[in-house]
Amino acid sequence: MKDKEHFMQKTIVVWLGALLCCALWGSAFPCIKIGYRLFDIASGDVAAQILFAGCRFTLAGVLALAIGSVLNREWLVPKRRSYGRIAKLALLQTVAQYIFFYVGLANTTGVKASIIEGVNVFIAILVASLLFHQEKLSAAKILGCVIGFAGVVLVNISGGGLDFGFHFTGEGFIFLSTIAYAFSSVFLKRYSKEDNPVLLSGWQFVFGGLVMIVCGLLAGGRLSEWSVAGVLMLLYMAVISAVAYSLWGILLKYNPVSKVAVFGFMNPVFGVILSAILLHEGDSIGVMCLVSLALVCAGIYIVNRGEETA
Repeated sequence: MKDKEHFMQKTIVVWLGALLCCALWGSAFPCIKIGYRLFDIASGDVAAQILFAGCRFTLAGVLALAIGSVLNREWLVPKRRSYGRIAKLALLQTVAQYIFFYVGLANTTGVKASIIEGVNVFIAILVASLLFHQEKLSAAKILGCVIGFAGVVLVNISGGGLDFGFHFTGEGFIFLSTIAYAFSSVFLKRYSKEDNPVLLSGWQFVFGGLVMIVCGLLAGGRLSEWSVAGVLMLLYMAVISAVAYSLWGILLKYNPVSKVAVFGFMNPVFGVILSAILLHEGDSIGVMCLVSLALVCAGIYIVNRGEETA
């Protein structure tokens, strides 16, 4: 157990593991757009989008539990004490986060949504430090977050589309989404002390995904266009969630929230790069994108360096 803990706390393991998670999540940005096109989901059809997400996360939960059961050589069945924890994670990490995100995204610009989403790193570190006292809040962590967030802002405003208007069902809902994500990260670390993080991730996906399917159907959402390409894309997106969230949970189990959460700044950077490749948005990659990447990497380094010297 100690050997595994020491291995998961190695800087190279944290960096490679977290960057893999962020690359997978970053690929979700263009893949969601491709998925909408394959399933003929309109950009303003929030109900169908929630239904689509529910199918993705339910399948992701099944995959995570299947893979985890094979690796652990036993079925990942939650104990009675875990039911409430799984429900809380599902409502925060899957249901609240994504419903607020999808509804908010329909009422604001993608640029503003990406910038506001970047705030979740700040909130996660503040919640872990000030509310749950899981770690100390240092000047290095604050400085690293500010620099990393500057990179997120830069990569988004370089293409224009930023204004300072505010709508509660738009920017407000995106912000509520970031709060839900931040609290779910802290709770996942807290609960992982007693429960397998893959078990928690898998079951919360199943429960949260089913709730989203019901919400999407009740709101009138339908997936009318089914094809082999569409099913394969849905399967890939389920794999993204299953692998990334399970690995993220394992990293949080053995490391401070700040050391892992700060890598979240890489999500929009990977999103821009992979969108340019998969969606042929060639104008997205330029000098500003490279500067943004440098700022995000610098912020991550400062936070992790500060954690190691604390």
